[in-house]
Amino acid sequence: MSTIHKYVGLDVHKDTISIAVAEEGRSEPRSLKKIPSCGTQLLRILKRLGPLSMIVCAYEAGPTGYWLQRFLTKKGVRCQVIAPSEVPIKPGRHVKTDRIDALALAKFLRSGDLTPITIPNEEIEAMRDLSRTRSDAKLVEKDAKKRLGAFLLRHKLINPFKTNWTGMHLDWVRKQKFGHEAQNIVLREYLSALEQTSARVKRLAESLATLSETCTLRPQIKALRACRGIDTITAASLMFELVDLKRFPSAPHLMSYIGLVPSEDSSGQKRRQGGITKAGNGEVRRLLVEAAHNNCRPPKVTFRLRKRQEGVSPEVIDIAWNAQERLYRKRLALFNRGKPKTCIVIAMARELAGFIWAIGQETRLVTN
Repeated sequence: MSTIHKYVGLDVHKDTISIAVAEEGRSEPRSLKKIPSCGTQLLRILKRLGPLSMIVCAYEAGPTGYWLQRFLTKKGVRCQVIAPSEVPIKPGRHVKTDRIDALALAKFLRSGDLTPITIPNEEIEAMRDLSRTRSDAKLVEKDAKKRLGAFLLRHKLINPFKTNWTGMHLDWVRKQKFGHEAQNIVLREYLSALEQTSARVKRLAESLATLSETCTLRPQIKALRACRGIDTITAASLMFELVDLKRFPSAPHLMSYIGLVPSEDSSGQKRRQGGITKAGNGEVRRLLVEAAHNNCRPPKVTFRLRKRQEGVSPEVIDIAWNAQERLYRKRLALFNRGKPKTCIVIAMARELAGFIWAIGQETRLVTN
């Protein structure tokens, strides 16, 4: 690999890119200019700095995506996308501009204090978009249920069944009549909104399941389905967010990345631990917490789980069974200590993340 002599910080926005460069042997980085958000114009400026093989660029991850990183990589320029939460912030700083941000990126890139993120390929990014769209649709569906439920409650219409939003419950809702036509219209509109959002969630889930069967991460998805509480949608969503489980050197690194480890504020002889950090990927954390709820019951391989495990390697099946036993023992131990249910589920989700990491390290995931 060629020696790097120029470190370029880029503050990328929708319309503009601010450029700064830090050079070997110079004490402070210098600002170059602000240009329109155009890869070709940026490449011309980089060529003026010297051979492209001796330049490395960096910009913060954000709403502009990865197009610039992919463009520069194709042109032979090394480019990193940086996690914004990991960029050092100088205490007492009260002025923030695009120029200052670009200078800071160039300076910390040269000193090695920046943490690059993993860039998914275009296929995985497309599947991740589909997965996140389904999650967004689920939130819209949840809001539709809340609005309809609140409307019924205002009029003392209490669900006579044990659970809400089942087929029987919705049939009962559709049969309700009000004395004023305006309220009947409201009921029909709320029902229509719920039915449309539910149909949208179903369509997206079917598309995600179908496309997962042909994507490059199919073996990992199939292997994760061997775990209790992780079916196709959850397994696919986890893998499209994490991309590659082998990039984490250990299980604690994955737990920390997801934000499931306790926060800490210790000094001297005092050690204070608080709630989980909630750092990193919130979608993965939510999925693991949901899966942990399914492991609150005693270990058991049900008929559906056995069907999901067909074609999965014996090593992965053993890990999945050990996960069931470990999580259930963890739940009993914390319950006997009087821990709140929320703390118990979070602890189980953290343990489950460790077993998912272990599955990702296996050389043989599936047998067919």
